[in-house]
Amino acid sequence: MKMNDKIEKVLWSIAFPGLGQLLNGHIIKGIFFMILELIVNHCSNLNSIIIYSFVGNIQEAINNSNYQWLMFYPSLYLYVMWDAYKYAKGDHSPMDSLPYVFAAYLGTVGIVYSASFNINGIFFGPVWLTLIFMVIGIIIGCSIQKQINKRSGLNSEKK
Repeated sequence: MKMNDKIEKVLWSIAFPGLGQLLNGHIIKGIFFMILELIVNHCSNLNSIIIYSFVGNIQEAINNSNYQWLMFYPSLYLYVMWDAYKYAKGDHSPMDSLPYVFAAYLGTVGIVYSASFNINGIFFGPVWLTLIFMVIGIIIGCSIQKQINKRSGLNSEKK
């Protein structure tokens, strides 16, 4: 049941950053993260970018992106998820943050290159390229975490 608590807090943080903190009883921190998310979301035009990306209008998503603000979003989003996970009930591995850190870093790299990166003239834009890079970051982070835990004798599988 303890792992379910962690998963629940992360899922609520995915739905809206700050909700996991509220569920963990960290009211001030949760409200702060919610306000920060709303500011970065608004200033980066994230909702418009998401809509344009989902309907396949990638060039319009690129044109509407405020990259100065958008670059902060992956780090904010992943940090809030990690924080909710960290303070939820249950055991922790010393390297639990690695998937979040690598996803945040590569997500930011995805944003930086989203206006120019293409394959055979097909652009992925700021939403899809960022998500692709974040998944790659999660895979890398989990792989490194597993290797570190294995070498240090820690069991990465929680009971």
